[in-house]
Amino acid sequence: MTTYETDFRASTASDGPRLDGATSPDGLLPHSGRGPRRQRVLLIDDHPLFVESLDIALSRAGYEVRQAEVPQSPGRLASLMAQVSRTRPGIVLLDLDLGQFGDGARLIPSLVQSGCAVVVVTADLDQARWGRCLAEGARKVLSKGARLNEILAVLRRIDSGLPVLAPGEREDLLRYWHERRVRHQHIQARLELLTNRETEVLGNLTLGRTVREIAARSFVSEATVRTQVKSILAKLEVSSQLAAVGLAHQVDWRSPVD
Repeated sequence: MTTYETDFRASTASDGPRLDGATSPDGLLPHSGRGPRRQRVLLIDDHPLFVESLDIALSRAGYEVRQAEVPQSPGRLASLMAQVSRTRPGIVLLDLDLGQFGDGARLIPSLVQSGCAVVVVTADLDQARWGRCLAEGARKVLSKGARLNEILAVLRRIDSGLPVLAPGEREDLLRYWHERRVRHQHIQARLELLTNRETEVLGNLTLGRTVREIAARSFVSEATVRTQVKSILAKLEVSSQLAAVGLAHQVDWRSPVD
């Protein structure tokens, strides 16, 4: 076992409370005032119960905690970053699924550029998505199912200028992300082979419409639509309409029809 692993396991060994439900920070010792100065922490998360629990626990541990107001529109990124600028946190605890605002991962480059150490705390266990966060500049990704002491240990190691990733952790997560990107690029390349008409047909399929319904909407015969579907399946290298729709969803492909 490396020095890092010994150190980190010791700092997270306590059976402290978990933060994936309504938990209490009882049992946590308040900050003694010794050791590195605690940094200001900004919480960017739209789950009130989780945020309040974390706020109380971190405050008792000696951190100055602020809560960001998450905008309800994905186009309000500048508004959220203005809050960061006013708050001037040293550390940001960031959720990835921010409701109507969308994917929190898109905030990471701007947060890092502003000088924040970003720690992602998410309910999503997708390792490729975790790898993307590290690639964007996050220092660490933790599950919301982690014990509070594990989150605190990461913050304290950041305070002390110590590494927060176990040996090989970064490489493994980045590999998952790279493999996902390569797979998605291959799917995107196949989607780009579709003609405009085939793109419309696929769009209708992703919306759950049948061949008959697509034909009626387009004022063509069902045979014509079936021919177009056959061409789509060949270009996407799949054998069913369901598989074609599945590929489109994998890469968040947007239908050109509604």
